[in-house]
Amino acid sequence: MTKKLGSILGPGLVLVFCLSQAFRDVYFGHVFQGVDFFAVVLIAFLLSTIIFTALPLLRTPGDFHKLRSHFRTVLAMNATTALAWCCYFFGLTHIEPSIVNTLHSGMGPLTVIALAAFGVRMAVTGTVGWCEYLGYSGMALSLVGLWWTVLSGSSGLHAASATTDLVSLALLLVSGSSITVSLLYCKRLHDHGISAEIVTSVRYVALILIAGGAVAFKGGFGGIETFGETAILSILATALIVLPLYALQVGIARTAPLTGHVLRALGPVFVFAVQQIDGRLTYSAITLFCILAYSIAAIVSNVAHGWREEPIIPHSKSPSGELLSAKPRVSAGWPSWLCLRAWRSG
Repeated sequence: MTKKLGSILGPGLVLVFCLSQAFRDVYFGHVFQGVDFFAVVLIAFLLSTIIFTALPLLRTPGDFHKLRSHFRTVLAMNATTALAWCCYFFGLTHIEPSIVNTLHSGMGPLTVIALAAFGVRMAVTGTVGWCEYLGYSGMALSLVGLWWTVLSGSSGLHAASATTDLVSLALLLVSGSSITVSLLYCKRLHDHGISAEIVTSVRYVALILIAGGAVAFKGGFGGIETFGETAILSILATALIVLPLYALQVGIARTAPLTGHVLRALGPVFVFAVQQIDGRLTYSAITLFCILAYSIAAIVSNVAHGWREEPIIPHSKSPSGELLSAKPRVSAGWPSWLCLRAWRSG
């Protein structure tokens, strides 16, 4: 029974992440119309950092010493995380949430593939089969289609100007690429035995400082007027932003890689479905078409990767000389385009 529950827990946590990010994007896309997103960032990530710092301090305070030899990695992780979230929330303020989510998600594998094509191997990408390339090409075309949808005014949300649309789209490319590099740094720390709680406790320091500086410069929490509003926003921000990210870190390590990738590929579809409750958005068939095309292409690339990379551990012998059966090598659950380990330390 325990084993069965364990096998369900991983996919369940990944599904929780997908559903919560759908509500996150729709909710904050609406909130940002009247509240400064830096105020939301400061409230959410400051509170969550306090929580995830307190937990390991109470249970395993000695684990923080593991960070001493990884200062540069932590610094780089902070910088890329801060850049990613600032760009993401700016885009969410001006563009349809499902498009924001798709562009942000789609830039992950495409960034790694593009870097590898130019000889910059931040992760070990291995060989990529033609079917995978077909999937990646479909993803790229679907993202181009979403760009055209926004710039042509065919999306479910119209920005104040074409310039705002263009800047928002460009920043979403930055956010997707930056969060990919940030994940690689997180994976590097994980490979050195640093827990998800410790990583979460130090990952958002730069983002908090930037948000705090922006709030101070603007003279207060723009759009938040009462203590009750602050309390509600604090709870929702923490529940919808940081806790799901932690659930993803735990869930992805307990989930078969292909299952996790398929669930995450369907994330933008969940966002599109949830955003229909937001009255400021209109239904856009072309947006849905491009999102479905993206999800299908992402699933194709991951299925192709799963078929191609099933390395077999060679037959080995027991101490008595008995031939042992071969077993497929099981990955840790990180995205296939991160290829299970980050670049070497040094």
